[in-house]
Amino acid sequence: MSESEPFTALIVDETDGKRVCEFRQLGVEDLPDYDTLVEVEYSSLNYKDGLNVSGAQKIARRTPLIAGADLAGIVVESSDPARWKAGTKVVVNGWGMSETESGGYTRYQRVRSEWLVEIPEPFTTRDAMAIGTAGYTSALCVDALEAWGALGDGEVLVTGAAGGVGSVAVALLAAAGVPVAASTGRPSTHDFLIGLGAGTIVDRNELLEPGRPLQKERWAGVIDTVGGVTLVNALSQIMYGGAAAACGLASGNDLPGATVLPHILRGVALLGVDSVMASQAKRKAAWDRLARDLAPDVLASLSRVEPMSALPTLAPQILQGQIRGRVVIDVTA
Repeated sequence: MSESEPFTALIVDETDGKRVCEFRQLGVEDLPDYDTLVEVEYSSLNYKDGLNVSGAQKIARRTPLIAGADLAGIVVESSDPARWKAGTKVVVNGWGMSETESGGYTRYQRVRSEWLVEIPEPFTTRDAMAIGTAGYTSALCVDALEAWGALGDGEVLVTGAAGGVGSVAVALLAAAGVPVAASTGRPSTHDFLIGLGAGTIVDRNELLEPGRPLQKERWAGVIDTVGGVTLVNALSQIMYGGAAAACGLASGNDLPGATVLPHILRGVALLGVDSVMASQAKRKAAWDRLARDLAPDVLASLSRVEPMSALPTLAPQILQGQIRGRVVIDVTA
């Protein structure tokens, strides 16, 4: 389509003091005044998007705002044409999109050129959103554990393993030859996780009951998407010198009952992983890992495509743990 034509976007706004999320017709002139225009082909559904679209939590800090935490598309024009030529396939993850900046649930978006990452071969724009913010965050977590030296000495536990971040993390760790334990509360996902490379399935209930500050050493490392008591228990089970890469808070943002004992008696590290404002160097390394280690058949098994019109229905489903793997959003439908 031509950028001169009106297009549909999903807008978060305030009406009579109430938060609403609705489809509206926009033009390019309604977009932010940034230096690069992208024709968006796909976005994706992340947990944060579920909160935003459903209204379960006020993710958007200002309104009106186009929802969608990430996007993949084609550069139309840029004030930095030497670096970002028209036709270049690009992905944008984070940078405040859907919170303080307009995001990816739209046919066109203007972004800052420094936010862009060129999509590496062999990925398409659809592939990039099958990975999305969740998969990119997974790669950041694997990179963080590798940099700490927490890969290669035993099993790595992935919590919330059937979700978007967790499922890609399982696949990446398995591709790197790391034995993986996948924690999930859904028996229906066991075959899915084993197919991704998990060698052990851990019932999430094992990690939900408060335990001793130091428990039996089980894991060389942990990728945690859950937080709360789950993360406290996982930290207490990490082997000497290991680490947990924490990137989520599906179970809460507190650490009830946590102590410093795993950290000062076993040298365990808690590594915070932020995907929103990560440096370009970290972003490139993460996408390079994804391009190297995420096989096309695995990526296909992780994702499905849904139309943008289905977002109001999909948003509560991801909050209720009913979404397996990744949902790619076709912004043209």
